[in-house]
Amino acid sequence: MSLPSSSHAYGIGLIAVIVGAAIGVSYYQLYFIPELNAKPIIPDKILHPGDTTTIIIVPGAENQAQDQNFVPKTTKAQLGVNNLVIWKNTGDTAHTVTPDKPFKDQYSGDFGSPGVIKPGTSYKFVFTQEAVIPYHCEPHPWMKGQITIEHGALTS
Repeated sequence: MSLPSSSHAYGIGLIAVIVGAAIGVSYYQLYFIPELNAKPIIPDKILHPGDTTTIIIVPGAENQAQDQNFVPKTTKAQLGVNNLVIWKNTGDTAHTVTPDKPFKDQYSGDFGSPGVIKPGTSYKFVFTQEAVIPYHCEPHPWMKGQITIEHGALTS
């Protein structure tokens, strides 16, 4: 009787190396290739519009009896024209801009002020997709507004 010239351990080892290499390549493709993790490609005219839309949070807006708080309450912006929206707090009380339902822009991420907008400061957001977003002030829920982002003439 002769001794076997090869062992089954070599076959098992080869299979383990192949499986390990496949897992390594898959992991690399899923987590380390920058193109897969990059933000979507958005035209420069949308990321840097020629104009802005400004919404003023007026003094006394925290007063529930006051009709005017976000001025204008309802506004429209066009992609590539004025889709950079600025909420400017001109009052002397902190406020927020909070969407009624969560909204995530494909490029800019979650919409809504990160904390409060202190008096004399502002919150800016670049919208890159069409949407209708009702919003309010978290500490003063009677303060309501709505922004509509439409397809702009420059994005045709």
